Amino acid sequence: MELISLFSQTASIATDLQAVADNLRKDFGMHGQLLISQAIGFIIFAVALKIFAFKPITAMLEQRRERIAAGEEKLKRIEKQLAESEATTAAAIAKANEDALRLITEAKQGAAAFTEQKAQDAIAQAQQILAKAEAAANADRERISAELKREFGRLVASTTSQVTGKVLTDADQHRINEEALAKVGN
Repeated sequence: MELISLFSQTASIATDLQAVADNLRKDFGMHGQLLISQAIGFIIFAVALKIFAFKPITAMLEQRRERIAAGEEKLKRIEKQLAESEATTAAAIAKANEDALRLITEAKQGAAAFTEQKAQDAIAQAQQILAKAEAAANADRERISAELKREFGRLVASTTSQVTGKVLTDADQHRINEEALAKVGN
């Protein structure tokens, strides 16, 4: 019995499906020959669309993908070059700072040496001036001493001639001057 009831249900499902198919054909206007021709037309349209639309679009998308990949690669190279450039610049700045410090140190040392040299020159010039002044003073002292000796000798000779009352000869005056100078020199 169950089998009979199953067959009867299957027959009723089949008639329901037939009614649905009839309704679809009637509502949507589907006919067997038209359906096949529409399927062939759809296949032709799909092939034409693939050849004339999808291939150029996929080719264009592939070109864009390649350009983007190339751009990213170029960006990576540029970033690498930038990093290298920054490192080179930092090294150059460090070297320039080092050179500047070295030059400043050398300039300070040079200035100190120059100052020391000028001080030594000034001391040497001062010593030369003192030596010249001392020599000039000694020369003046000797000149004044010689003048005093002459004047003293003349005064002694003049005094002697006045005391003795006689006129002294040049030889007498010379002898008296030498005796007086010898006593004064001691």
